[in-house]
Amino acid sequence: MQRAVVVGANGVIGGNLVAHLQRSRDWDIIGLSRRGGVDSERVQHIAVDLLDGEETRRRLSHLTDVTHIFYAAYQERPTWAELVPPNLEMLVNVVSVIERSSPTLKHVSLMQGYKVYGAHLGPFKTPARESDPPHMPPEFNVDQQHFLETRQVGKTWTWSAMRPSVVCGVALGNPMNLATVIAVYATMCKKLGVPMRFPGKPGAFGSLLEMTDASLLAEATVWAATTPECANQAFNITNGDLFRWNDMWPRIAGLFGVDTATPLPMSLADVMADKESLWNSIVAEHDLRPTPYRDVSAWGFGDFVFSWDYDVISDGSKARRLGFHRFVDTEAMFAEIFAELRRLRIIP
Repeated sequence: MQRAVVVGANGVIGGNLVAHLQRSRDWDIIGLSRRGGVDSERVQHIAVDLLDGEETRRRLSHLTDVTHIFYAAYQERPTWAELVPPNLEMLVNVVSVIERSSPTLKHVSLMQGYKVYGAHLGPFKTPARESDPPHMPPEFNVDQQHFLETRQVGKTWTWSAMRPSVVCGVALGNPMNLATVIAVYATMCKKLGVPMRFPGKPGAFGSLLEMTDASLLAEATVWAATTPECANQAFNITNGDLFRWNDMWPRIAGLFGVDTATPLPMSLADVMADKESLWNSIVAEHDLRPTPYRDVSAWGFGDFVFSWDYDVISDGSKARRLGFHRFVDTEAMFAEIFAELRRLRIIP
């Protein structure tokens, strides 16, 4: 039996990773988050502030038989430079404590993204490859990987770094959940009787994109962490297909029974700022689960993704060469996520 610590267990990535590990009988699971969670037969939740080194030591030092750390925690900050200290410190604290307390540690898995390639800054070399040279810092993903590379020297444990595109799944209160952004936006368009216009930059409507299904990412993450040939390497993980919003957007609108019209660049963070009462009326009208407006969507992240007026794609062949061959149809992924949000009574 292996014992996994999933850091950031309540997020869209961590939550799906916990669910994936539960489906296997080979894992005991400990979920770390600031809020904690409800324990089950094989999942124990620990509420901990990983920015507090002493609290981290106090809350985790009893873990003496951890075999794998799956790190998917993230703290939002206003600027790229301000992201570095807290996100690096959390990783350092959790690895330092568990490495000391668990001589059984085999692997540390780090969740990254295309910021490693500079995708957040502007047009970058595509398709991005894991061997591409770094860009000018600051970049917390790079600093986190450097910490693991340095810390691992002379140790028996190994590391891997997973680099998904935009991750889509079902999770509330998550700062980077595009599927929920789209679902709530479409729901409000339908309620108001207005077409579902693409709100991003004009050039973004025709750019090439790819997505990463959260369940596929979970499977790939465990694969990399348990496959010896993957030790001490990074991997791009995506659904395996490409799309443009000018083709995908009307298909998504059709899933909600709303029309589309000419795209209109607008900030969702601005135009949705006054929509809390509208959301509450939708919840009441359709007897939805009472979910606070702040938890159902992250408009700033939607604005971020819809501003990419350049291709955002990577080369995923490295993982395939080493044996990971699963893929997901992105349009089907969106349909399944929206269906799940309806089943959970988050949207009508």
